[in-house]
Amino acid sequence: MGKGCDGVFIAQLAVILFAAKLAGDLAVRLGQPAVLGKLLIGIVLGPSVLGVIEDTDLLQELSQIGVILLMFIAGLETDMDQFRRTGKAAVAVGVLGILVPLLAGYAASAAFGMETGTALFLGLLLSATSVSISVQALKEMGQLQSKEGSAILGAAVIDDVLVVIALAFLLSLTGGDVDLGAVVLKKVIFFAVAILLAWKAIPLVLKWFAPLRVTETVVSAGLIICFAFAYFAEATGVAAIIGAYMAGLGASFTDYREEVFEKMETIAYSLFVPVFFTSIGVAADFSGIVEHWPLIVGWSALAILTKLVGAALGAKWAGFSWGSSLAVGAGMVSRGEVALIIAGIGLEAGLLDGDMFAVMIIVVLVTTVVTPPLLKMIFSRLHPVRRTA
Repeated sequence: MGKGCDGVFIAQLAVILFAAKLAGDLAVRLGQPAVLGKLLIGIVLGPSVLGVIEDTDLLQELSQIGVILLMFIAGLETDMDQFRRTGKAAVAVGVLGILVPLLAGYAASAAFGMETGTALFLGLLLSATSVSISVQALKEMGQLQSKEGSAILGAAVIDDVLVVIALAFLLSLTGGDVDLGAVVLKKVIFFAVAILLAWKAIPLVLKWFAPLRVTETVVSAGLIICFAFAYFAEATGVAAIIGAYMAGLGASFTDYREEVFEKMETIAYSLFVPVFFTSIGVAADFSGIVEHWPLIVGWSALAILTKLVGAALGAKWAGFSWGSSLAVGAGMVSRGEVALIIAGIGLEAGLLDGDMFAVMIIVVLVTTVVTPPLLKMIFSRLHPVRRTA
């Protein structure tokens, strides 16, 4: 089965779950979202500090399942009426949340004398968003179904599609073997088929599975739907988390929503989701951080501010208050696994050198760690009456 599938990995898994729960509890006691504690304990346990946990392929696979289940649950929890009302905001947030980081990243890179292709790529890298961390923070604060939460989720779908298309366009311009028309066609096919399946097939699958004379048929059907949508999304060049989210949306309209949600949450949060959050910290590599710290500080500030400002301006244009707009902007700050994948593509295509690749990986981690406390701070001022822990 490969490296890590032995007693050592099982022991490491026990350490991860134990440490993640304790760190999450400590974070809540300190007035922060639990997810922040899980991210930070991953850094402490990983090779960069204590070296207790190894970043194995198996750990990353379990982590991927965790983020897929997290986004499926987010889909199940989405208030569709609120989602429809924030459609205009989602588009504005998604578009401006890409344009502002893209232009600022390009300008900063060009100012440092980088080639046009590399400058555009770095701008595009700053444009990416992964809302899995924001989703967890919003869940903990009871804000996932708020208008801000709905706008963040909708914008994340738009952001993912536009960034992937822009990446394909850039690679085609810089000599990569990419057919832009095929990339766009795949996106259209995914959303057309996914919407049709969510509307027609998901209720039928759940209804067909429910009476089977074996245990836990409904939640098994939910897992099948979730993983099938995630795979289909990956196969068509859309992030797996978007596929999982759409599967959750489809399941939320069925009579089995509550049962699927309750049992899926138990499965996800007892094992896979804690592994996902902790593994982000475990995967952090701080080698060269001293040598490149001015670049890391500069790019981290640019990454945080451009996404915060761009997405907030989009929300404000759509009619949100300044407080709500900043909350939406904060929810779009984390670059997460989407930016890591794009950075890897840039390294492989020769658009990033090894040093800049290492810098951007740390920048992505910084945006991920900053997002939960930033959301907590803004939402606590926006909705001071509501409990947030």
